[in-house]
Amino acid sequence: MIKNLLLVAFIAFSSLAMVSQTTITGTVKDAKTGETLPGANIKISRKSVGTTTDFDGNFVLEVSDTPPFTIEISMLGYKMEEIEITKNNQKVSAVLTENETSLDEIVVSASRTPERIMESPVTIERMDARAIKNTSSPSFYDGLENLKGVDINTSSLTFKSVNTRGFATFANTRFMQLVDGMDNSSPALNFAIGNLLGMSELDVSTVELLPGAASALYGANAFNGIMFMTSRSPFDDAGISFSMKGGITSQEAAGNNEFYDLSLRLAHQFSDKFAAKATISYLEGTEWFATDTRNTRNGEYAPGDRSLNDYDGLNVYGDEVATSLGGAIGRVSRTGYEERDLMKDYQAKSLKVNAALHYRPFGDDRLEVILNSKFGTGNTIYQGANRYNIRNFFLGQTKLEVKGKNFFIRGYVTTEDAKDSYDSRFAAININRRWKSDQEWFTQYAGAYLVSGSHAFARSTADTGRLIPGTPGFQAAFDDVTSDPDLITGARFQDQTKLYHSDINYNFQDVIDWAEFQVGASYRLYSLNSNGSIFTDNDGPIDYDEYGVYTQMQKKFLEDDRLKFTASVRYDKAQNFDGNFSPRVSLAYAAGENKNDNFRASFQKGFRNPTTQDQYIGLNAGAAILVGSAPDNLDRFTSAPINVSTAGQAFVGGATTTLSGRLAYENSFSASSVQNGAPAKSSSPLVRPEEVTAFELGYRGLINAGESRITVDLSGYYNSYDGFISGKNVLVPFYGTVGDNSLSLLALQNGDFQAFQTYTNTIADINSYGASIGLNTKIFNGFDFGVSYTYARFEFDEASDPDFEAGFNTPENKVKIQFGKTDLFENFGFNVNLRWQDEFLWESTFLDATVDARTVLDAQINYSVPSWKSVFKLGGANLGGQEYFSAPGVGAVGSQFYLSWTINN
Repeated sequence: MIKNLLLVAFIAFSSLAMVSQTTITGTVKDAKTGETLPGANIKISRKSVGTTTDFDGNFVLEVSDTPPFTIEISMLGYKMEEIEITKNNQKVSAVLTENETSLDEIVVSASRTPERIMESPVTIERMDARAIKNTSSPSFYDGLENLKGVDINTSSLTFKSVNTRGFATFANTRFMQLVDGMDNSSPALNFAIGNLLGMSELDVSTVELLPGAASALYGANAFNGIMFMTSRSPFDDAGISFSMKGGITSQEAAGNNEFYDLSLRLAHQFSDKFAAKATISYLEGTEWFATDTRNTRNGEYAPGDRSLNDYDGLNVYGDEVATSLGGAIGRVSRTGYEERDLMKDYQAKSLKVNAALHYRPFGDDRLEVILNSKFGTGNTIYQGANRYNIRNFFLGQTKLEVKGKNFFIRGYVTTEDAKDSYDSRFAAININRRWKSDQEWFTQYAGAYLVSGSHAFARSTADTGRLIPGTPGFQAAFDDVTSDPDLITGARFQDQTKLYHSDINYNFQDVIDWAEFQVGASYRLYSLNSNGSIFTDNDGPIDYDEYGVYTQMQKKFLEDDRLKFTASVRYDKAQNFDGNFSPRVSLAYAAGENKNDNFRASFQKGFRNPTTQDQYIGLNAGAAILVGSAPDNLDRFTSAPINVSTAGQAFVGGATTTLSGRLAYENSFSASSVQNGAPAKSSSPLVRPEEVTAFELGYRGLINAGESRITVDLSGYYNSYDGFISGKNVLVPFYGTVGDNSLSLLALQNGDFQAFQTYTNTIADINSYGASIGLNTKIFNGFDFGVSYTYARFEFDEASDPDFEAGFNTPENKVKIQFGKTDLFENFGFNVNLRWQDEFLWESTFLDATVDARTVLDAQINYSVPSWKSVFKLGGANLGGQEYFSAPGVGAVGSQFYLSWTINN
């Protein structure tokens, strides 16, 4: 009896399960070629339930939902198809139409709402998984340089900064980089650190880049451009992916060196509600050696070589320590060490780890909770005022985000630790001082010269006992100095700064139907903690905060919604400064039968808050002391004891003196006026936010030229800056009041002064303008061809502020060409990229010099093995072999050759 009841119950439950199970089968094909499409995504609309087509383009989808419902069939590069499911066991024959142009791709960043690139109110560039597969560059991040209007400056093999529309530096504080909504910048230094500690290539879904000001929606640092890197969701992209890449870097100075790059991604959907993923990437190689030993003077190249008694080589450090010995001897510098002797093994290294938990309480995308934690550690070389060996640097971020169709709430914390990083210049200076003090060395030099009349003999005498690189004595001194955080005796950087950030956004599209309204807000707290090695935080961490609120309205007019009006405004307030409003107004009109001719115009104002360095730095960089201009920082900084000349000791009451940061702003000479022989008081008002007014016109369209279809993307812009933030070099006399008496002039005559760099705003009128055009089409029966041209220039009234250096650092003309085919024959594709730019002037605190014009050729071939779910790629960067410098002082970029194997399961 019991057995019969169990049998009846089993049959009943089985029948119930069978009734509640809906099965859909089908095939997905390319509308143009008729070929089946493997890897197409099939999912229930607004749910995470789904599957993908197999290698024959077939799929089977089993769900618990009861018809009717809608499924979405999509694939990268194709328009999504929606099909209504009305019965169980329905067979589907789906045909996907390839996007007519890349301008049909959907972007979110331009207006914080989905829209076609074609209809975006501002210029935008985009890279997706297909573009990453086809890039000829060694990594997707390097491949960004092939986008129209984008520059990448290479400080080292693993440190590269993205820039748009000029004013480029390696510390590009005018450009923001977001990774899954988190600001991927150093909390202490306020600039993006490239992809050293960013996102694994296997986990990249899209990269969207907006050149120009974006402060109206994204706040202070989105001043000259912003980039969004979005990762793949484990709900949509589950499975195991693996990538193995290896090859060599080739440089005349460094020779041929192996590198390898390994990545693993694990993603799994446990149910409709829960999914998780983890990624790990590791790269190791050899940095580009910096070996420019040309002589410099006053921040520029100068005649002469190492035979000079006052030689100061560019990539030679320690020879900045110099003094005038008077009479026939003149100015003499200590013997320095080459950079290659101070960088240990020039090892480049990057380890990135990311883990995320995704929870959907309702089993669909109406609400999702994401807990994401990632960290990275590595070695690289960064060039700022000096060259810094960043060793075992750590950056960690943890985010909790709740998001739905119309909103998100996000909070994250960023922590960093400089670990074993050090300043190569101070390493050389203090290694020298370990074996002989400056006073003893110069005394011996002077005595030997007076006896012999020979600078060579005097230097040889003073260098007696010099520590030679490669010897145990040098290594012991090097280890000691680079572990000492006191820059008077050591070179190590200490930094454990934290950043806390939260933001919220809500879209009223389901509440208000006559227009689309959004509101949002953000809050950020910095906690600077360098133990006095970078900032003036000897007495404990320095905390300061900033916040912002914004709103945007978007309304479509005319027949078929051809005219789109967008208006937004944001208000931001930082602790040390007055608030700023950033408005943006844009119009976009879609003409033509299929809306394929899109015209746009925009006006916006942006602003940039002074960085943590602009406000709170207190660092002796050797050539000058850098001191920030936050009101409470002027008296926080006090220099270490500074030697005073014999003649000046009577005025200061001793052999040494100390100086406060306030003197740099209130009692100093302009360095340029002293250099020109007419000493004058410097004007350095306390720094305030920098503002820009930006105008842009653009056109995106599809032009029929016979049988060819050409996509055109054209834009022009004009920017006018107010209060451009800049550093000024000033000289603080040890005694006297600048401008009131001759005592301060006597201090200059006696050499009793200290160079400072202040942070202020220039009074000069600064304008920048430019244009870009990109053309893409298919030629020779299906080959992809693209060409772009970018023009950029700036102007300013130099006479109004002769101490100001704009640091535009961008070539006036750039041309980029792309040629390739993803399916040259079955499973085989290739791509070639050519970039040319003309020469330009690079200005920085490290050196001012001309960067030569260059032509760079990258290429790759790739072969897919569907049965292995694999892609093999063989490629090379800078195949012409002509080494080039991104900036004076960095290592020359040579060639890079690679072979990769990527498995996407």
